[in-house]
Amino acid sequence: MPTETTVPADEPGRGTAAFAAEGPALTDVQTEPPPLVAQFASSPRGARLARQLAVRCLEEWGYPSASDASCAVALVVAELAANAVRHGRVPGRDFGLRLALDAAAGLVRVEVADAASAKRPPAVPPPSAPDGESGRGLFLVDALAVRWGSAPRHPLGKTVWAEIPVAA
Repeated sequence: MPTETTVPADEPGRGTAAFAAEGPALTDVQTEPPPLVAQFASSPRGARLARQLAVRCLEEWGYPSASDASCAVALVVAELAANAVRHGRVPGRDFGLRLALDAAAGLVRVEVADAASAKRPPAVPPPSAPDGESGRGLFLVDALAVRWGSAPRHPLGKTVWAEIPVAA
């Protein structure tokens, strides 16, 4: 079940300070809706709930669930959350999701934070076997995002982020 991040930011792996990431930040404009910030259990169910919450958030921001923008953001959230669960899971730690809309730039920034500091994604999507059952997630993120990357989180963990173009 998603929960708002109300835990003090000085607790490792918790709070909104966990989402400080490198890369260009979205413009903080008074007319923008507040970002969505939530935490989920590091499980397949948590990843599914993160995707569903992202779709609901996009609907509140004016992008219907069947729109290209909502589908693209949902796919990126699903891939990054699945990677956080599969590759970034630390027992007893949740993963975090942050979505922020920059309507002026036509972007939604997706940030997924986990507690695994040592396991950072590659700078470019790795090659995958054509008949393999996995290994295409970062290719999808790369295809849908104008920019993506990762940044260490202090004191532990990392944040993987992507900026998805959306129609104004």
